[in-house]
Amino acid sequence: MADRRYTKTHEWVVVEGKTGTVGITDFAQAQLGDVVFLELPAVGRKLAERESFGVIESVKAASDLYSPVAGRITAVNDKLTAKPELVNSDPYGDGWILKLELTGEVPAGLMDEAEYKKSAEASAH
Repeated sequence: MADRRYTKTHEWVVVEGKTGTVGITDFAQAQLGDVVFLELPAVGRKLAERESFGVIESVKAASDLYSPVAGRITAVNDKLTAKPELVNSDPYGDGWILKLELTGEVPAGLMDEAEYKKSAEASAH
């Protein structure tokens, strides 16, 4: 299985070949609380690395979502329109947000799971 890589803003990406699947981390969904709405981007839109592509709203807050990698969006998870709570119940599975075709390399600055856990724990204090 491909490695999941993480951003400081709590998004993850799994790259398989030239396709990246993006979502938010379990830590992020726990911090947000119950997710009630996601603003999803249009298929075909090109994103730069770290570009904002949408908004996630919960009972506590609204937060921008950022792409960990550069690419062209090939799919969005339409299930999230009717069931945004999938982000809470399965952030690494059915709660994925978008898929994109990478237009560059996977950025070296993305964290592995151990680095992300340290970063998330530090930001929680």
